[in-house]
Amino acid sequence: MDSATPGWFDCGVNLFSAQFAGAEQQVWLRAQQAGVSNMLLIGSDITESLLNQQFCTSHQGCYTTAGVHPHQAGKVAADWLARLTQLLTLPAVVAVGECGLDFNRDFSPRPIQQQVFASQLQLAKQLQKPVYLHERDAFSTQLAMLTEQQINQGVAHCFTGDSRELRAYLDLGLYIGITGWVCDERRGQSLQQAIQYLPLDRILLETDAPYLLPRTLKPRPKHNEPALLPAIAAEVCRLKNIDSQLLAATCAANARQLFGLSGVAA
Repeated sequence: MDSATPGWFDCGVNLFSAQFAGAEQQVWLRAQQAGVSNMLLIGSDITESLLNQQFCTSHQGCYTTAGVHPHQAGKVAADWLARLTQLLTLPAVVAVGECGLDFNRDFSPRPIQQQVFASQLQLAKQLQKPVYLHERDAFSTQLAMLTEQQINQGVAHCFTGDSRELRAYLDLGLYIGITGWVCDERRGQSLQQAIQYLPLDRILLETDAPYLLPRTLKPRPKHNEPALLPAIAAEVCRLKNIDSQLLAATCAANARQLFGLSGVAA
């Protein structure tokens, strides 16, 4: 990417995953060298959200979510909501999440998932923050809860659904997070088809690093990381027949709009 091309914005990084332990700074530097000038870190519980926030205070162009993932919903402390509310007032914390429902693995009982999710949706409305949404095998229940709470500000993180689900999220006003899933010739076909219905002004790109390594990469690195975001962008550009400069500029503008950021290249 040359100096005239806007920097990429990776809207989904699990920086404090075990795979990156001790290498967080190197991951950040490699991203910068690859033209990924902005990153949104994902908080899956209160502890990780706080780690993210602390990292962001010393890394310009780095932001974070704060929330409780459905996998962690059954483990929340008694004061989790008060602690989350306080976290969401801190600089660089720009969204509530990762939150949602996961009826695939059911690591937390479904009623507890729904209770913790509902509390976060209500908090997002109260604080006027966007939501950062996780959903797996729970689309109809999640859509009903989003509709009931009148959620219209957020992103469907790591969207892997079909065009029907895409349109339902778009009708709510949500943005759509596209990951390396779109590069998967085995599992990504429905998403590849749905991309044609995704307006440019609703796209966010995310690696979900260290997960979802794009299968288009040869040879395959051990882990996904933000520096590899251009590989996802290349597939989106191919599917939508647009150039990378337009996509980079659009995604940066979309992130700035959704997360209320300043100083992000448009």
